Amino acid sequence: MRASRIAGWGRRVGAWAGVAGMVTLLSATSAQAQQQAIDPTWLSFDAAARSARFQLIAGLTGLNGALNFNGFSDGGLTFVVPVGWRTEIDFRNHDGMLPHSAEVIAPQTPLPIQPVDPAIPRAFTLRLAEGLISEATDTMRFTAQPAGDYLIFCGVAGHGAAGMWIRFQVSASAKTPALLTPAPGKR
Repeated sequence: MRASRIAGWGRRVGAWAGVAGMVTLLSATSAQAQQQAIDPTWLSFDAAARSARFQLIAGLTGLNGALNFNGFSDGGLTFVVPVGWRTEIDFRNHDGMLPHSAEVIAPQTPLPIQPVDPAIPRAFTLRLAEGLISEATDTMRFTAQPAGDYLIFCGVAGHGAAGMWIRFQVSASAKTPALLTPAPGKR
């Protein structure tokens, strides 16, 4: 009788372990799917005026411990702007726990662990090192030049190096702005 109780208990533990494994798998799948969704309302532009506006939301999801921009981390999203366009990046810290900031920097390896000089004049938020508190906002306004590849990077100590960055491309060939997810292997 005791052996059958132990066997029954072992089956229940095994069943719970299987459920926990499924929840973990579903959570990982859900986070990955969530990371790949681009909301078209994040980007607006006026081709005649050669101006672009991007809604940059820090800590939008729980991905990467909320160290993400618009639910993307480690370069998983690219904001493309034609060279010479007036660019506005409307920053909002959606993270209810941590302060965040943003700046456009040159790509570098290893990534810095604190703010560095912006690669484009005026392409940074207020309180770059300290970050802006939950639901605080700021707007970066600059002309997208020179052409090249950059990063939009959180300047709060350790955040960018932990994956809180997306790509920013100033393109000599693009006709209009775009939000893109990178091709596999590009990250």
